[in-house]
Amino acid sequence: MRDTTLLRTIIATQDTIVTGVEFDEHGVVADVRPSWKIARCGDCQRKCPVYDARQRTWRHLDLGGMVCRIRYSIRRVSCRSCGVKVEAVPWAEGGSRFTRPFELHTTYLAQHNDKTTVTKLMRIAWVTVGKIIQRVVRRQRGDVDRLDNLRVIGVDEISYRRHHEYITVVVDHERGVVVWAAKGKSADVLKQFFEALGPERCAKIESVTIDMSAAYIKAVTEAAPEATIIFDRFHVQKLANEAVDEVRRDEVREAEPEDKKALKNTRWSLLKNPWNLTDLEDKKLADLPKVNERIYRGYVLKEVLVAIFECTSMFIAGRKFDEWQAWASRSRLKPFVKLAKTVRKHRDGILEYVRERLNNGRVEGLNGKTRTITRRSYGFHSASALIAMIFLCCGGIHAHPAHVSPLVTH
Repeated sequence: MRDTTLLRTIIATQDTIVTGVEFDEHGVVADVRPSWKIARCGDCQRKCPVYDARQRTWRHLDLGGMVCRIRYSIRRVSCRSCGVKVEAVPWAEGGSRFTRPFELHTTYLAQHNDKTTVTKLMRIAWVTVGKIIQRVVRRQRGDVDRLDNLRVIGVDEISYRRHHEYITVVVDHERGVVVWAAKGKSADVLKQFFEALGPERCAKIESVTIDMSAAYIKAVTEAAPEATIIFDRFHVQKLANEAVDEVRRDEVREAEPEDKKALKNTRWSLLKNPWNLTDLEDKKLADLPKVNERIYRGYVLKEVLVAIFECTSMFIAGRKFDEWQAWASRSRLKPFVKLAKTVRKHRDGILEYVRERLNNGRVEGLNGKTRTITRRSYGFHSASALIAMIFLCCGGIHAHPAHVSPLVTH
């Protein structure tokens, strides 16, 4: 078997003919050309006359531990529709200096490994990895419109760059994947999603789970007025937990030294679910009404609110919710008086959870995965790089390592 035939089998790129092979100080260099003779426009794929040519190399997957490059005198064509453009080649995307198998393999590694592992295995810089990921994600997402058939979505923001910058993320609850993301967390940012969706598809949105962000509420009500807004149950419970903790801190600050000792280490007893309490924590809660009645009142308010979410009847939940608001308003606990005003304002959206049983748990789970990706990558300096990584790991894209065709002998 000739060396060119062997290398063509190893490289295994369609419509690519290997014309020569040589070794230099960096590794293997394979001279190639497309299987077609007439150059094609890199944008519209139309056959065009050649304008000029210049030699270029592309990085391919390593061969036997040696760096492998593909070399070709790439032509510029004079396209009557697009102007002067670089011709299309079968082994790489336009504007890339890496072959498609190399990019696929890099993407697979980035999806499953940390920054250092990817850069060392592929012998490229992390910035280059980010650009490769953006190209692969753009290619794979271009195969299908992920904004089609959306009925139930969740919206949330995630911070990056030490919580100074934000990205708005939209998740399809039914498929469990991120379908859209953009830099920022304002109403105008979310409006961009609905503009991309279009009026016809906006009308098909049935439910939207969000936190009580005024910006997101405004964007949803303007773009999809028929959609049911469901405020995240766990966001409301978080507000109740913060109210209890604020009452505890205020009371401990003003308590006598003996009472302070009795209230020590009660924070987690107040915030935990009752079935997760240790014996010691359970005893502290049992003694709390005798030690500080105001903290215990806040604890009971928090637990009753949690219990309301477990109701299966909208009528009962609505009645109990109104009773809870009245109780919290006259509790003489400032954090709970404030919380009562907040939940009264968003009453309908909070109670929709009882009917739909939908929350932002899936969105928060994907955001947690994104935070892990961010830490694993030692942070991101640009929103575009982080968004590409989000789509790669949370967008339902299944990256596979590049496989070469086995050498077949007869």
